Amino acid sequence: MASAVANLLEDLKQRGGLKGTDVANIAAVSPATVSRWTAGTSFPHPKTQLLISDLRYIVDRLAELYDPEETRVWLYSKHRLLNGERAIDLIHNGRADEVLGVIESLNEGSYT
Repeated sequence: MASAVANLLEDLKQRGGLKGTDVANIAAVSPATVSRWTAGTSFPHPKTQLLISDLRYIVDRLAELYDPEETRVWLYSKHRLLNGERAIDLIHNGRADEVLGVIESLNEGSYT
């Protein structure tokens, strides 16, 4: 049976088009570490797990608007509504709420 973390990582791949290297970059770990999480042979530090959980929530919200490939591009693109910053960098720096605010605005049709 797959671990909860492995399921979460699979969900990021399916819904967000994210690869292990993407998760590794966001969490500031090696791709080999993400592979061990996927295999269930190790688990992320609780602080890292919070970061990955934030990422999953953001991906879930974006999946309501975009397909997985578009979601991945959206995360890596600079956005005017994020003051020219990339969502992926904000999530890495613990600023997921700012990203969620923009996604909520997009979802409500406030921005086009």
